[in-house]
Amino acid sequence: MSEEFIMQMRPWFGPEEKRALAEYMEEDGFLTEFRRTAAFEDAIAEYTGARHCIVTNNGTISLTLAALATGVRADDEVIVPNFTMIATPNSVRLFGARPVFVDVERETLCMDIDAARAAITPKTRAIMLVSANGRYPKAGIEAFQDLCTEHGLILIEDSAQSLGSRYPDGTHIGRKGAVGSFSFSAPKIISTGQGGALITDDDDVAARLRRLKDFGRAQGGNDIHDVIGYNFKFTELQAVIGQEQMKKLPWRVERKREIYRRYREGLAGVSQVSFFDQDLDHTTPWFIDVMVDDREALQAHLKAAGIGTRVMYPPINRQKAYSLPGSYPISEEVGARGLWLPSASQLTDAQVDRVTAAIRAFYG
Repeated sequence: MSEEFIMQMRPWFGPEEKRALAEYMEEDGFLTEFRRTAAFEDAIAEYTGARHCIVTNNGTISLTLAALATGVRADDEVIVPNFTMIATPNSVRLFGARPVFVDVERETLCMDIDAARAAITPKTRAIMLVSANGRYPKAGIEAFQDLCTEHGLILIEDSAQSLGSRYPDGTHIGRKGAVGSFSFSAPKIISTGQGGALITDDDDVAARLRRLKDFGRAQGGNDIHDVIGYNFKFTELQAVIGQEQMKKLPWRVERKREIYRRYREGLAGVSQVSFFDQDLDHTTPWFIDVMVDDREALQAHLKAAGIGTRVMYPPINRQKAYSLPGSYPISEEVGARGLWLPSASQLTDAQVDRVTAAIRAFYG
């Protein structure tokens, strides 16, 4: 009998989520966001240490609302990394702001601060810093805070991949900027299918976020509208799942670190595979990301061995959706050599060993 196919990533829902959903359905609730959603927000706020948490329908809209709530407007420029999920720039394009791409650090794949500084113009309004795979920039988050202060810019943290990761001073990633944004899409460390969350310590920003996601209502349950708003609300079903997922987060954080260490040990000495910097004392890898030689042939070899992989994000400026000129050496190298290995929390040690053995066999 052939071995089970190892997927690159899969969500992990269990009997706890099933029971919680069944119990909720017995309550005759309205399904739209209410007490369960508030409890889920409280759980995230408590875990991250943030004063406020506001959940939304997905992580892209979380970033859109973060930008709008902090004062970014149409025609403003927002500096974003050229290596990221395309949702990052799309989130501000949605309302007419212009993403300006800059390259990333080779060690962390987080935004290169010198490139960011060189990209600032009189039209720049914000920097959207992505903590790639839970990592913080080698330059340090304080350097980005100082840069934004110096130029009067807003710092927004796209922390979609960083729930469970912290800066060296213990502050959860997402709490150093005006707003931090998380994603709960299927591959993330916890999932509600789709969903996003915003954290902030600013009372005024939190109030604007809540209005923006709920039609601009003065308060819930009425039809009095102080400002223009939209419908980006959560659901109680997502919140019920999210509460159960949050209970499992501390274990998953540690398990992801164990998986990463086992990959590093299993691939030690394989010169054709290189890892990025990962501070395992403070951060948690969302995916196992590596640079490899002869990527397409390696993928084919692993697929034949029953192992799934996924190509890392290509440089956004070269994607047809944007098609912009520019030289971004690190983003381009990742686009040519970057590979995500199987990374699910439920991977067993034996499965990790099977992946590393297959990679070692390919490179001889």
